[in-house]
Amino acid sequence: MARRLTLYILIGMVLGIVVGFALNQALTDPAELKTVADYLTIATDLFLRLIKMIIAPLVLSTLVVGIAHMGDTAALGRIGARTIFWFLSASLVSLTLGLVLVNLLQPGAGLGLPLPPAAASAGLDSSAFNLHDFFVHLVPASIAEAMAKNDILPIVVFSVFFGVALTAIGEKAAPIVAATESLVGVMLQMTDYVMRVAPVAVFAAVAHAVAVNGLGILATYARFIGSFYLALFLLWAVLFAAAWAVLGRRAGMLARYIRDPILLAFSTASSEAAYPRLLEALDRFGVPRRIASFVLPLGYSFNLDGSMIYMTFATLFIAQAYGIEISAGQQILMVLMLMITSKGIAGVPRASLVVIAAVMGHFGIPEAGLLLILAVDQFLDMGRSGTNVVGNAIAAAAVAKWEGKLDEPEPMEIAPLPAPSSHRDHHG
Repeated sequence: MARRLTLYILIGMVLGIVVGFALNQALTDPAELKTVADYLTIATDLFLRLIKMIIAPLVLSTLVVGIAHMGDTAALGRIGARTIFWFLSASLVSLTLGLVLVNLLQPGAGLGLPLPPAAASAGLDSSAFNLHDFFVHLVPASIAEAMAKNDILPIVVFSVFFGVALTAIGEKAAPIVAATESLVGVMLQMTDYVMRVAPVAVFAAVAHAVAVNGLGILATYARFIGSFYLALFLLWAVLFAAAWAVLGRRAGMLARYIRDPILLAFSTASSEAAYPRLLEALDRFGVPRRIASFVLPLGYSFNLDGSMIYMTFATLFIAQAYGIEISAGQQILMVLMLMITSKGIAGVPRASLVVIAAVMGHFGIPEAGLLLILAVDQFLDMGRSGTNVVGNAIAAAAVAKWEGKLDEPEPMEIAPLPAPSSHRDHHG
């Protein structure tokens, strides 16, 4: 089924390009084109809402069960420390790589596009990021509210407390653990149903992007897009080199196991859409469910490597377009600021752009410069989303290897979903 889904998604992407280009050429009235293209987003929006519908209960149930089966808080603390260490290292590498490459390639120099007036607004709320609100936001005022909003970080905090409490009361918690394990099975079965419509959503998303923007816009921004995808390619090389150092030859095998979630994230421009599929892929690769279900939710808030590299790359691209010189010391300060302001962005719409807008003002870069990249942000977001999946998959596998809990891989094809109380949950 995995190979068939990958094939269907690829077919959906190709058909989306063809149909989108045909619409772009056939409908000359911009208003009519926008109306027709907007109808295409119905399928994509429904698919993403289906994904959002299952994300919160899936994160909550898998994380609670995983922590309950760890058996002691010492293991939880050790895994947590290793996870955060990896996330911070990967974020620093991603931000720095983006900084180095944008300085070397200079994609914004001599752009040849009309610059938006410096006083223009990109329409993004950048006031949402400050240290006080970030730390207060970590703890949910209500778990029901956090789940209703798909707010991953507060859900993770609640799940950790709940899972540790279940472990503390021992046998009395057995009925709750068993019920939560059943919920995991139900949510994974729902995931299987939802994924069957993924190729339709991919077709609609790609067709809409090409219909609205046309293929010509890719040529206009070819240098910027090409430079950024070169940066992503190099980041992938660095990430898989790190994976090879930890996993050995199994790093190459991991790339094959996660190709389906990568393609899904790339084609829908949504890391979130790939989460359930990534959880299953890591389970088949040999990462114990209790480790993957702990690392991945944290990764969606703290380890968005594709978004990290984009933040430094896009910020300095805009500065170059306006001819603004940013000193080496200011660039280092920018990296540190982005390290802080980018954490916990998973639930924020167009999160990367919002973080960039929040930082640009500190360095005298007009926020209006974001208007330069909004036109191609969809195409860039596809690469960012796929890279986010790669970074989190490697993080989960590395932590499992450090814990000495990496199991033998299962066959590539998706077998019937294992019961949540399988040997990996208990002995992993």
